[in-house]
Amino acid sequence: MGYCSGRCTLIFICSMQLACALERQIFDFLGYQWAPILANFVHIIIVILGLFGAVQYRPRYITGYAIWLVLWITWNVFVICFYLEAGELSKERDLILTFNVSMHRSWWMENGPGCAVTSVTPVPDWAPEDHRYITVSGCLLEYQYIEVAHCSLQIIFALAGFISACYVVKCITEEEDSFDFIGGFDSYGYQGPQKTSHLQLQPMYMSK
Repeated sequence: MGYCSGRCTLIFICSMQLACALERQIFDFLGYQWAPILANFVHIIIVILGLFGAVQYRPRYITGYAIWLVLWITWNVFVICFYLEAGELSKERDLILTFNVSMHRSWWMENGPGCAVTSVTPVPDWAPEDHRYITVSGCLLEYQYIEVAHCSLQIIFALAGFISACYVVKCITEEEDSFDFIGGFDSYGYQGPQKTSHLQLQPMYMSK
């Protein structure tokens, strides 16, 4: 009963992770955040493998999924530190999330709740020709906090998925070991004692 509930919990967590990762992938595409796009893509693939492992009783897939979750948590912690500018990181100066190929920022920077975007004219000489120079004001929630909330949600699901995956792998391994022990007698061709009878049956002929 516990194994079934743990497996169902893992399937539910994987489904929620897929939904959140797809939502996050859409907004990262809109903001041209290439590093998160790549990380999200790998995450979606491995979560699908973990979901398949939970449905088909494949402990190796679930183990790989659990290992990836450790890396996924690490990545999301780094993104949180980036947007909160921990240490020497700067969300305004560094272009790590775009692989230094563009100056795009998070999609939520201009499209957050209550944000008012105003174009600045004349455009400064240092601004790239293919980019707008704007100011954003009136946001009810700054874009970095929205990104941090996304990462925090991913970390919560990852922690729950890791614990659930370890539990399911443990249950599957114990179940396989118990089956091997019970069926081990068959490999030796064990047969129970049979009763022998000293009486031999003889054909009987009836005379008419």
